[in-house]
Amino acid sequence: MRTGEPLPAVGEVLAALATGLWHWDTATGLVKVDGEAARLLGLPAEPAVLTQAQTRARLHPVDWNEITGVVQLAAAEDSLAEVRVRVMDGEGRVVRVVRSRSKPSYDRVKRAYEMTGTLQEVTEPTPGTPAGRTAVTGDWRRSREAFLLDAGRALAEARSTAEVLRVAAGLSMPGFSPDGLAVFGVEGDRLTIIGHHGHQPGDEGPFSHMALETDYPAAEVVRTGRAVYLSTPEQYKSRYPLTWPLAQHFGRQSWAFLPLTVAGQTMGAWMAAFAYPVAFTPDERSVLTTVARMLAQALSRAGAAETARELTDGLQRSMLPKLGPEIPGMGVAARYVPTGGGLQVGGDWYDMIPLPNGRFALVIGDVQGHDVRAAGLMGQLRIALRAYASEGHRPDAVLSRASRFLHGMTYDDGAEDAADLRFATCLYVEVDPTTGMLDIARAGHPDPAIRMADGTVLARPTAGGLPLGIDPDADYPTTRITLEPGETMLICTDGLIETGGHDLETGWKRIRTILEEHKGDLEELADALVQAVHGPSSHHTTGPLADRREDDIAVLLLCREGEGCGCGDTVTVVPTVRRTMLTVAQAEPERVAVARQQLRELLHDWDSADQIDSAVLLLSEMLTNVLVHTDADALLLAEVRGGPGARRMRVEVTDTSDDLPHKRRPGELASSGRGLMLIELLAETWGVDPRGEGKSIWFELYESAESSAGAEAGSAAGSE
Repeated sequence: MRTGEPLPAVGEVLAALATGLWHWDTATGLVKVDGEAARLLGLPAEPAVLTQAQTRARLHPVDWNEITGVVQLAAAEDSLAEVRVRVMDGEGRVVRVVRSRSKPSYDRVKRAYEMTGTLQEVTEPTPGTPAGRTAVTGDWRRSREAFLLDAGRALAEARSTAEVLRVAAGLSMPGFSPDGLAVFGVEGDRLTIIGHHGHQPGDEGPFSHMALETDYPAAEVVRTGRAVYLSTPEQYKSRYPLTWPLAQHFGRQSWAFLPLTVAGQTMGAWMAAFAYPVAFTPDERSVLTTVARMLAQALSRAGAAETARELTDGLQRSMLPKLGPEIPGMGVAARYVPTGGGLQVGGDWYDMIPLPNGRFALVIGDVQGHDVRAAGLMGQLRIALRAYASEGHRPDAVLSRASRFLHGMTYDDGAEDAADLRFATCLYVEVDPTTGMLDIARAGHPDPAIRMADGTVLARPTAGGLPLGIDPDADYPTTRITLEPGETMLICTDGLIETGGHDLETGWKRIRTILEEHKGDLEELADALVQAVHGPSSHHTTGPLADRREDDIAVLLLCREGEGCGCGDTVTVVPTVRRTMLTVAQAEPERVAVARQQLRELLHDWDSADQIDSAVLLLSEMLTNVLVHTDADALLLAEVRGGPGARRMRVEVTDTSDDLPHKRRPGELASSGRGLMLIELLAETWGVDPRGEGKSIWFELYESAESSAGAEAGSAAGSE
């Protein structure tokens, strides 16, 4: 070019450099390209005006989606927008890779972006070579996409602020990874440190409670909502001279401070510090910005969840009672664990109520539902039960009044039909600590279980009525049992039994195993019961369990001091007596099956299965004889004495009728009359004892006996 000649036109220079020009206005949706830009896009090499749809059709869909984010970021930071995109042919094949650079601007009135930029072809390095793995190639792009997917998934699964920070600290960004992280929050007009990584304890001190007006990058980010990138220590020092000494001693070379924004509000800032220089290219800024957005969402979710948990835990604690003072001769332990799904407050509860007669009552129940209404009804029902009990009413009267109270509350609460009504199951136990006598009334709740002094566990069937709130006139019969010295009673809600896919039968077997095998004290047993189902719980209140909880759990344990109870010191002597009692009323012949099951459970470790079958057969004959031939109820008392291998079993059935049984000689086709013959044949010894009112018939079997009676017992039981 000769001196004095004018410079070539810009278009001529760009054409000579194989660089095209383009202009995009999102308000009109039109993209104007010159001839070179059109050629690079695979169109005829002449100026053209394209729609956004036509332009998008020439580019890889993943790259088109990336352009939007890069443009928004550049406009927000008032910087250049640089992006590499793949140009596609009509058959969806990549024909070339081009680099676009532009300076976008945002019109707040039109709410649109406008930009003018250049387009230039980029030669892709050969895959697998060192250059092919730099931050400008498709390999890096694919690594970045995989990283963002993994990071998004991990942050979405974090359930607490601590988990979010652990995930953020473990992120390994493709091509560049920070070795120091800090998350800043805002309290009033000051910065706070939510968490940090890559620093020593105490390093956060100078940055805690820093005023937002301080000349510090994180404070500026919170004030403006715009990111700050510092590629060198010199940039940091020149831009923030007052706070540079605070950052200098960490020895970092580059810093990125990004806003944590949720719903348009900046809730804090995220700092990523690097031990080596980072240029912060548009691609790197895009990755950091995306991570910051995901981090902000994760922290917001975690904070909301923690606030809700704190609120509901406090609400539940306020509704649950503290166990009363120590009871001479007895021990009590309790646990409550809320469900892990949704609102962690529900309708399960327990209570311990002092009574006017010197006794006390244990109550456990479950209001239908796991919502605020269930929790509210539970609180009101618990107060009503405590009031009725404190008036001195018997257990059946307490539950009857509570049922009328709940029925009236649900109707007054706006329930229009049966589907809107709420009901509650409940078990009420009045305890005499002197004698160990328990008077139990049950409203649709699981039966209690008794662990005997030697570890044998029995479910104790009790009479019961409908759940509270269904029928205001329902009756609740009372069952009386005695808690012997060394025995422990368990009452619980169905959440302990049925969680984890178990039904009542399989869940009870699991709990029974825990009760039988546990060797610690009462508090340790309470912990073992809830931990076996869900994990650790807290003491007498709510606790952090795994989120697979399907229902609330409430557990109450009552033991009567004695050898084997676990109330106090370690057991040194194993008791040698176990017994069970059960009433079979004339109107309840189905309880004969319950009595047979009770006897089998009592003899669960008896050596001879034939003798167990014989005992169950004889018990069935004795109970049936009372129900068929008298008008009285039958009382079963079964007892096992002695040590393993040399024990004696005694089964006794008592009734109030004075008619004594007589041995008969039935014919071959007779359907009855063989009861005493079977007893005489199968029992080691037996008898009939008159009482002052009524009689009792009994038999005994010995574990060490090896007579022909045992062999015949199996065949006789099988024929029955």
